Amino acid sequence: MKRSQINEIQVWAKKLLEWHSFRLPSFAYWSLDQWKENRDRLEIIKEVKLGWDITDYGGSDFEKLGSTLFTIRNGTESGTGTPYAEKIILLYEGQRLPIHCHRSKTEDIINRGGGTMLIRLYNSRPDGGVDSENDVQVCMDGIKTTVKAGEAIEVTRGNSISLTPGMYHLFWAKEGAGDLILGEVSSINDDDTDNYFAEAVSRFSQIEEDEPILHLLCNEYEKILR
Repeated sequence: MKRSQINEIQVWAKKLLEWHSFRLPSFAYWSLDQWKENRDRLEIIKEVKLGWDITDYGGSDFEKLGSTLFTIRNGTESGTGTPYAEKIILLYEGQRLPIHCHRSKTEDIINRGGGTMLIRLYNSRPDGGVDSENDVQVCMDGIKTTVKAGEAIEVTRGNSISLTPGMYHLFWAKEGAGDLILGEVSSINDDDTDNYFAEAVSRFSQIEEDEPILHLLCNEYEKILR
């Protein structure tokens, strides 16, 4: 991805959140100079990777396959940060994430505003692959539900779905319903070791520097804030 595209996405994200009266923590809006001025106070932010996370998953069509995330809270097993995680996930209308599951993370995905989320669920096979045949047992706002593997489930504003370890999921913003704001509340999040993708993708994007940084990404802290 080009830095100019990432900057443009961050401007869009801030406008979408402001429209829905959702304000991110102050450091979400810091310039690069502000990050550098505060570098000695950022051990927790850097270790648990709070902040902006924009990725095209190694592809070339962000508006189709990609996501804009901001991690608000997170922790580590050793006790740094919080014992839970919270993210905001922003999707363009029609944009999706790749199909994946987690080996340890349990997460609630909540429709916080804007459009409608569609999601397909699958169990894991004993070999770790996607089970495209057997029904999936899932809770939606505490209500137990059985769905067919790969069935498109609609999650409208204010509603949520609980995803357990080993449950493959693919979700996207329904076309025709507008850009989407999702909340993710989960156990501790570790994007380096706990994501298992069922399609060939990369978790973080390579960045082509064609203009100055607007806001740092969470996977850039160690490189830039040395």
